[in-house]
Amino acid sequence: MFKALSDTAGRDTDYPERQHRLNMLGRVLDGSLYDHLLYPFSMEYLDNTGEYIPIHKRRPSARYRLCGTVVDDSVSLLFADGRFPSIDCADEETRAGLALVIKDARLPGVMVDAATRGSVGSVCLWMRVLKLRVFVEALDTQFLTPTFDPESPDRLLSVTERYKVKGSVLQEMGYAVDDADTGAMFWFQRVWDDQSETWHVPTKVVDKNTNPPVDPKRTVQHGLGFCPMIWVRNLPGGNGPDGSSTMIREALDTQIEIDYQLSQAGRGLRYAADPTLLIKQPVSGSSGPMVRTASQALIVDADGDAKLLEINGTAADAVMNYVRGLRDLALESLHGNRANADKLSAAQSGRAMELMNQALIWLADRLRTSYGDGGVLPLLRMIIAVRAKFALVTASGAAVPAMTATDDIALRWPKWFSPTYADGLTQSQTFETLVGGGLMSRETAIHNLAPDYDIEDPDAEVAKIEAEQAATAAAAVDQAAALAAATPPKPGKPPLSASDD
Repeated sequence: MFKALSDTAGRDTDYPERQHRLNMLGRVLDGSLYDHLLYPFSMEYLDNTGEYIPIHKRRPSARYRLCGTVVDDSVSLLFADGRFPSIDCADEETRAGLALVIKDARLPGVMVDAATRGSVGSVCLWMRVLKLRVFVEALDTQFLTPTFDPESPDRLLSVTERYKVKGSVLQEMGYAVDDADTGAMFWFQRVWDDQSETWHVPTKVVDKNTNPPVDPKRTVQHGLGFCPMIWVRNLPGGNGPDGSSTMIREALDTQIEIDYQLSQAGRGLRYAADPTLLIKQPVSGSSGPMVRTASQALIVDADGDAKLLEINGTAADAVMNYVRGLRDLALESLHGNRANADKLSAAQSGRAMELMNQALIWLADRLRTSYGDGGVLPLLRMIIAVRAKFALVTASGAAVPAMTATDDIALRWPKWFSPTYADGLTQSQTFETLVGGGLMSRETAIHNLAPDYDIEDPDAEVAKIEAEQAATAAAAVDQAAALAAATPPKPGKPPLSASDD
């Protein structure tokens, strides 16, 4: 069904097939999947000819955002508040500098946007340095084409953006376009590489110019020595520069089936509220238009008949049961969350929530590899390289400390679900036993507890604990000394004399 719907949407042959596929998947996310269909679902016949409109040519009136919900759930489990990974690095200044830039660039929110956009197959992270501050933006990839180093396939050499735009839009952007060409279509193109962001002069589509001239006025020389972009593939598999989409084809077909079934059920309920009147001639007693109310009876003779063509409510129940079955099958194929919140009678532990959402966790775990190792880590290394060239600052003007390029940077992901107080008590008792028994160092225990208790710098936390313990020990010694000084000595027993014997 999704393929048939994509075919009816039409494809611009000036673009590659990849663009049309990404466009249709993006329309699933933003809710515009059926916008190209001309007729609403309630319109059954053409007004001018009375011709019947097939159901597949109408826009569903009831829609269930199944695939988009799974995308939102998986992305929330990946990068939502409290789930963004912390930075693990041996160099303390590098770790502190990266944490400062992450906050200033609002990277958690950017990565939520990136993982949502990338669910169609891929996304591009664009890093810019403006007024010594780092900015990161997620870009859709349907009009982007990457070029990788053939001798190092993980190294991005350049990214080309090319799409059609109307002349009126170019006028608003400040281009000199004749008024006669405001309705004409132009090619807009720019290229990012290791030295510059090159803008090209827009050319008309009809000119078939594949090598437009450079626009020196808008071209920017960044001189970073690397392409300031990171190409992220969503999931393993896919085609060319795009990974597999989170929204698999079977689930998309099921979502479309659910939309039309719900629309048909709504149509049946509306019909039940206003059933069709069937009259078998002859009939008398009505000289004007018949009004089907209880106050105006229809009079028929012995050979006549009148009845309402009604349907019962079991059809709507059957549709809803069918839709629930389709939903369960689609969620199973998507690795979505099939847990029913209505059946939870009490708060569940973190481990219980993991078991209930195991399929969704498996999906988010694969996304961690794609957007963590393939997105966040390369971006952090890019920020370190930028800091070596520029004295970066934050929005408040605070200087970002110098950072050292190192290979030991790692991401420490938090637990999937926040532990309850009972989970925290059990966990703390376990670490206390391990540390007390000499099976684990205190530093390792704090590193494991850091994500659950929002400890940004575990090493600094260890130093604080040691300082507090030293201060407590010193205070105890001082208190004991003061107590000993304030207490008078007990009177001693006089020595024995010879007379005492």
